[in-house]
Amino acid sequence: MTIREKTEKWELEFLSPYAAFSRDSRGRDRDEPPCDIRPVYQRDRDRILHCKAFRRLKHKTQVFLTPKGDHYRTRLTHTLEVAQNARTIARALRLNEDLTEAIALGHDLGHTPFGHAGERALNEVCSEGFAHYIQSVRIVERLEKGGRGLNLTWEVRDGIRNHQMTGKAATLEGVIVRYSDKIAYINHDVDDAIRGGIIRERDLPRAYTDILGHSTRERLNTMIHDIVDQSLDRKMIRMSEDVEYAFMGMRRFMFDNVYTNPKAKGEEQKAQNIVKELFHYYMDHPELLPKEYVERMWQSGETQERSVSDYIAGMTDQYAISKFQEFFIPDSWKS
Repeated sequence: MTIREKTEKWELEFLSPYAAFSRDSRGRDRDEPPCDIRPVYQRDRDRILHCKAFRRLKHKTQVFLTPKGDHYRTRLTHTLEVAQNARTIARALRLNEDLTEAIALGHDLGHTPFGHAGERALNEVCSEGFAHYIQSVRIVERLEKGGRGLNLTWEVRDGIRNHQMTGKAATLEGVIVRYSDKIAYINHDVDDAIRGGIIRERDLPRAYTDILGHSTRERLNTMIHDIVDQSLDRKMIRMSEDVEYAFMGMRRFMFDNVYTNPKAKGEEQKAQNIVKELFHYYMDHPELLPKEYVERMWQSGETQERSVSDYIAGMTDQYAISKFQEFFIPDSWKS
């Protein structure tokens, strides 16, 4: 019996009957010989961790554009915090931790430079539309590995596709990531906003903090414990009514006071203009796209709009700025 087979047997004996068992996966689009050490979801987790799109997250905006300081979150640190929250919940509920972590690590691979500002800009200029959760699946299915994709299991791709608030993941592990994503960004965005002088702890509505707690640590502890308490040995993932009320209220507060705050988001229009101008420039000059994007248009029938969106969405903040400067800002006169 291989190590993988022993791990699969352990899952059947130890995990909750509501867990997604590795041996029961719907599989991959392309069949592969199984690994002798790693079950399928652990293998998927490793593939995501080692892909180029994952590494680029360290230079992509979470909420604050080019903050002055080293301690603000990036899209990568957000992803790691989501994964940590999700793993804690999955382990406590005896669900599949490998599947949970794989979904969490892959859920934001498709994010554009400049965070949601870049996403909105691409969605406006691309007639086919753009959404980061769809792009995340596109990356793992078609764009990574020179167009071959990562060939992930169905369950991981389903969880990535359905991590947004309106998503309906097919596994409990996917639902955990959906909650964990919101728990992470509400809490760490509060922390970053306080650090940046946008809000103060005492500005947070008492109607919510009296339930959730009066510090980031307390709020994380309350929400994670509540999900575990409400979901243990049940075929569902949920919060209690009062905690979900406070959770959603804090989310609305952040949208009203941070995500649309001119002090925090005043540079977003500039960022959106960069993304839009780059899109139009590459539409006019497709020959400037990297070779693999041009070949994809011819070989796979991709539209030029989609290929241009793929390329721009993959850019880091600084790379997008540098390409904008290259195309639109005159070089200094050199002697």
